[in-house]
Amino acid sequence: MAKNVVVIGAQWGDEGKGKIVDWLAEQTGGVVRFQGGHNAGHTLVVNGKKTVLRLIPSGILHETLDCFIGSGVVVSPEALLGEIDELNAAGVKNVEGRLKIAPTCPMILPYHIALDQAREASRGSGKIGTTGRGIGPAYEDKVARRSIRIGDLADIDRISDKLKANIDLYNVQLQHLHGTEPVRFDDVMAKIRSFKDRILPMVADVSRTLYEKGQRGERLLFEGAQGTLLDIDYGTYPFVTSSNCLAGAASAGAGVPPQMLDYVLGIVKAYTTRVGSGPFPTELFDDIGAGLAQRGNEFGSVTGRARRCGWFDAAALKRAIQINGISGMCITKLDVMDGIEEIKIGVGYTLADGSTTDILPFGSEAVAGCTPIYETLPGWSESTVGIKSFDALPENAKAYLKRIEEVCGAPIAIVSTGPDRTETILLQHPFN
Repeated sequence: MAKNVVVIGAQWGDEGKGKIVDWLAEQTGGVVRFQGGHNAGHTLVVNGKKTVLRLIPSGILHETLDCFIGSGVVVSPEALLGEIDELNAAGVKNVEGRLKIAPTCPMILPYHIALDQAREASRGSGKIGTTGRGIGPAYEDKVARRSIRIGDLADIDRISDKLKANIDLYNVQLQHLHGTEPVRFDDVMAKIRSFKDRILPMVADVSRTLYEKGQRGERLLFEGAQGTLLDIDYGTYPFVTSSNCLAGAASAGAGVPPQMLDYVLGIVKAYTTRVGSGPFPTELFDDIGAGLAQRGNEFGSVTGRARRCGWFDAAALKRAIQINGISGMCITKLDVMDGIEEIKIGVGYTLADGSTTDILPFGSEAVAGCTPIYETLPGWSESTVGIKSFDALPENAKAYLKRIEEVCGAPIAIVSTGPDRTETILLQHPFN
C-alpha cells in the first residue's frame, strides 16, 4: 500500500494537477509543494466554485489539513500574502495557521522581477516565454549562494548587508546591459519590513515535520509545479523553467528521504498543450487545434496567455514516464476530445537525419527537428462530460485510453471528465 504519493505534470505543464491534488488531499496528513514559484497556476473547482492557487499547496481548501512549502520553492512574500488574503476573503479557515514555510526557501524580491522582465524585453523575437515574475533570477541567486532566504527575515541586519551587495550587482545589469531604471535599496528594504511580521510565524522546520508525520504513519502528498518537459535538465532547454519538475525533485525540494516517495502519479491531458516559446512537434494550426483551445479553455490561469494545442504525443509521454518512474497516469480533459471524428496519437518521430525514434530527444534543437509519426483512431460523438464510470464511456473513448496505455507503457489510474472534484473516474487509487 502506497503511503506517500508524488503528483507531477508529465507534459509541458497545465495538465490539471491542482484538481487531482485537491481530490486526493483529504486522505492525507499534509500536502507539500516542492519546487517552482508563483509562475504555477493550479485551478480547483469545488461545487462549481473556482479557486486559482499559485504558491499555496492545492490541499488548502480542506480546512483541517496542513500545507507545506518546501525549500525547492522560490517564494515571493508579496504574492504569497496576496494569495492568503484571497483565500481569507473567500472564507477558507485558518490559512496562515495551517501553512508552514521552510526557512531555506529563497525569496523573490523586486530586483529579480526587474531583471527577469528586462531580459525578456531585450531578447525580442528570441524570448524564452517566462512569466516575468522573477523565478529564474531567484534560482540563479540560489545556485550562486547569494539568496536572501525566508529564514533571514529573523535578522534584518543580516538581510541589510546581503541586500546591498545584491542590489549593486543587479543594478549593473539593469542599467548597463538593459538600459532600465535601477532598483533602490530603501524601497526593497521597506517592502521586506512590511511583510516580515506576517511571514515569520509561518516559518517551520518543514523537513523534520514531514519526516515525523511519516514516522507516525500519516500519508503525505507531494505536489509538483509546471511539467516534466519544462524541467531545467530534461526539458526542451532553454525553453524550460528554472527548477527540476521531476518526481525525484520531491525528495530534495521537500527535505525528505527518497524512501518516503512510494507512488508517482503523472498528470496527462488527453491532448497536448504548451505555453510560451519552444518546439512542439504535434502542434495543430487548424480548426481542430482551435477547437481544443476553445473547448478546453486553454488560457493560462496565472498569465492569461493562450496555450498552443496539439495531438496527444505518446513519444514525449514515454520520456516522462521513464525519467519520473510514473506508477500510474491520470488522464484529464477527456471531455474536450468529444466530437472529433478522427483522433491522432503521435507514437514517434522522424528526425532531421531521416532516422526514427519512439521517444522524445533532449534539447530544443533536437525536438525542433522532429516530425511526428501518427496513428489514427476513430473519435466519438457522445458526451463524456461528468462521467464517473469507465464502463459508461463511449467505446471509442475507451479504445483511445487503452491505446495510450499500450504505446506509453504505464497504466491509467484516473480519468478526469470535467473540472469539478466529483467529475472523476477512479480505476486504481494511488494510495491503495
